[in-house]
Amino acid sequence: MSKKPIRTKRKQAGLISRLRGNFLTGLVIVLPVALTIWMIWAFIGFVDSSVLPLVPEGYKPSSGWRGYGVIVFLVFTTVVGSLTKGIFGKQLLKYIESLVDRMPIVRTIYNGVKQIVETVLNQSNTSFEKACMVEYPRRGIWAIAFVSTATKGEVLAKSGEEEMMSVFLPTTPNPTSGFLLFVPKQDVVILDMDVEAAAKLVISAGLVMPPTKEEIAAGKAKPRVINQK
Repeated sequence: MSKKPIRTKRKQAGLISRLRGNFLTGLVIVLPVALTIWMIWAFIGFVDSSVLPLVPEGYKPSSGWRGYGVIVFLVFTTVVGSLTKGIFGKQLLKYIESLVDRMPIVRTIYNGVKQIVETVLNQSNTSFEKACMVEYPRRGIWAIAFVSTATKGEVLAKSGEEEMMSVFLPTTPNPTSGFLLFVPKQDVVILDMDVEAAAKLVISAGLVMPPTKEEIAAGKAKPRVINQK
């Protein structure tokens, strides 16, 4: 008589376990999509709220059209870019920058923002080359980093090293912030994974492990989710 309640409890526990597993699996699929849509929607709303007040009343949509400000911003930016390519636009830009250089605080902010934007948009020499590992914050502890370029100039000359590499050490879960490290070349371990796969590893706090070179060759290139149990 006592076996039936035990079996019933086991079935209920098994059902709860399956439901929990299905929920977590669905969460892995739904949450990234939902967050992506929310971030895009919030960004469009931010641009609209910033741009629409600057648009003349005659050119504003009669009803609330979300995304109209984004279109205006894209058109305006494209027009400005085409104008600055001409002789008149270049001269005007030089004149504006000369005025900005005369303003102490504004000059610092403008030059800093301009340098950051140019660095992000430049896809030739300033993009990260490879993913790597460096021992940080002490020997025996390894961290994921991105190779920026070979270290040159005064930093290399005064370091006492023959060859050094400039690497960017990202933080989790936001890989856009981090630390710039100058590491001896022999202490940098280059990884086979690309920069995108390494970024996913950093963002997921080590839960999404990229496949190894052998797994890719064997056709098992799906990223592995580490089970902490």
